[in-house]
Amino acid sequence: MTYSGAVKVGGPADVHELTDLMISKVAVGPLENNAYLLRCRATDAQLLIDAADEPHTLLQLIGDGGLTGVVTTHQHGDHWQALAEVVAATGARTYAGRYDAAGIPVSTDVLVEDGDTLHFGRIELTARHLAGHTPGSIALVYDDPHGHPHVFTGDCLFPGGVGNTHQDPEAFASLISDVESKLFGRLPDETWVYPGHGRDTTLGAERPHLPEWRARGW
Repeated sequence: MTYSGAVKVGGPADVHELTDLMISKVAVGPLENNAYLLRCRATDAQLLIDAADEPHTLLQLIGDGGLTGVVTTHQHGDHWQALAEVVAATGARTYAGRYDAAGIPVSTDVLVEDGDTLHFGRIELTARHLAGHTPGSIALVYDDPHGHPHVFTGDCLFPGGVGNTHQDPEAFASLISDVESKLFGRLPDETWVYPGHGRDTTLGAERPHLPEWRARGW
């Protein structure tokens, strides 16, 4: 079936099948957070991005194949409600941005810096530190050798704008600058964007609107 990225709480996962990687997207919790399970097709190694809520849903999605790690994109509580239970059940390593780890009440095994690479199976992800929504928010880029890149943006980039910076001009300036330079400045229009809530988009769909986002200040 064709992947749409449209999911709802209580509904099934939507699966994006790439040549080397399977991406399963589910929506969980009262804030309809997206969680993404990535599976290396060559080795079956799995990585979860944001154990946001509903640990039973996430553990059912993970199945019996085990879990290499869990990446928390940022410290806001709606993105780690299920983290402790998922880690306890799977023994997975935990990853988070260096400047947000202290705000996550589950110990972080690997502190992630801008440009770091995360490996599971034969899959490599590159971390991008995007400061503004929180001090240590990270996005993860999968540069598909058989196609276009894919980026998991947490709450830093959505269809229609960057993440909430709570009317803080300095935080907004930081976030929009990081998003422009580290995502739009380095990745092509075909790059698929998987946000922390809601529907997916592409960099090409959003790129024309960058000047208006800067002008409006959010």
